[in-house]
Amino acid sequence: MITSSIPSTSSNAVSENITIFPGKWPVEKANAWYAQQPFLVGCNFIPSNAVNELEMWQADTWSPDVIDRELGWAAGLGMNIVRVFLHNLAYEQDTQGYFQRLEHFLQIADKHQIKVMFVFFDSCWNDDPVSGPQIPPKSGVHNSGWLRCPGSKMLFDTSTWHRLEAYTKDTIGHFAHDTRILVWDIYNEPSNSGYTDAIMPLLEKSFEWARAANPTQPITSGWWIDHALSNEFMFANSDIITFHNYLEPPYLERQIRELQERFHRPVICTEYMARTQKSTFEGSLPIFKKHRVGAINWGLVQGKTNTIYAWNEPIHSGEEPTVWFHDIFRPDGSIYSQHDVDAIREATGKNTKDNSANKSGAFH
Repeated sequence: MITSSIPSTSSNAVSENITIFPGKWPVEKANAWYAQQPFLVGCNFIPSNAVNELEMWQADTWSPDVIDRELGWAAGLGMNIVRVFLHNLAYEQDTQGYFQRLEHFLQIADKHQIKVMFVFFDSCWNDDPVSGPQIPPKSGVHNSGWLRCPGSKMLFDTSTWHRLEAYTKDTIGHFAHDTRILVWDIYNEPSNSGYTDAIMPLLEKSFEWARAANPTQPITSGWWIDHALSNEFMFANSDIITFHNYLEPPYLERQIRELQERFHRPVICTEYMARTQKSTFEGSLPIFKKHRVGAINWGLVQGKTNTIYAWNEPIHSGEEPTVWFHDIFRPDGSIYSQHDVDAIREATGKNTKDNSANKSGAFH
């Protein structure tokens, strides 16, 4: 989630107070790695029948058939990357099963020629995560069931952090040489939920743990709003630069230029596209392609996360909004907007000749 404020990523040199952990890729290595990648276009993915990360990854609600079907729709648009959130409680509850399901997910994504960016920690939405059956979504409320990772109790109790360390190191270590994983995203919007400076100790530790696991893939964490301390730490410790932008095209392009001119590293936008904020596929994708910046929008299939509804504009009746906030497909595979599908396929170069049936029917 991001507000509509105009971002600024310009800054002076890294503060002497910011820790930089050993192992950060030199600029030359990062750019050589990126030169081997296609133009990256994809989405933040959760299957439509999952209300949050735990419902996606727990054994009782694990749905490989749904994942396979929906990643197939993404591939049909020419998408080649998905950003996917993990959760420490799924790891702790059933470590062996957790790794089996991650492996299964990677097999499905690979079948569709889609690379994966896994996200470890997240400061957004609901506090006090609990494993087991999840609370049903609230009608018409955006991400009413999404969970922070970790919750505030764990965040402020350092005696529990050995569990987070094991989750991070074990997950990266398990897949440290796996080419199906393109990037490790360490922390999503760490200063969100009012954490601001209080997030810094765990943010720093999370990068330290990730570096200790010594992956062959790059690690990153993305710029979000104007919390300078966390943003500068993430910039200083990321192999590639990532950021979120839900703004109109001129502001998106300005931010891209600032990031590229300042860091001279690969840049990927890991969240964009909120139609009522004037962040659209049609407006954003040509800019991403022009500057060769990876583009990962929020949302693929309308589902239990309720992200067709805007962040702060619930429709408690559950009536469909006139303009969807996020998402591309309905659960039956039909599309919300042919215009959006055409814009995505134009950017990815995916053949659009056999798309007439999708205007009113299921997408195959």
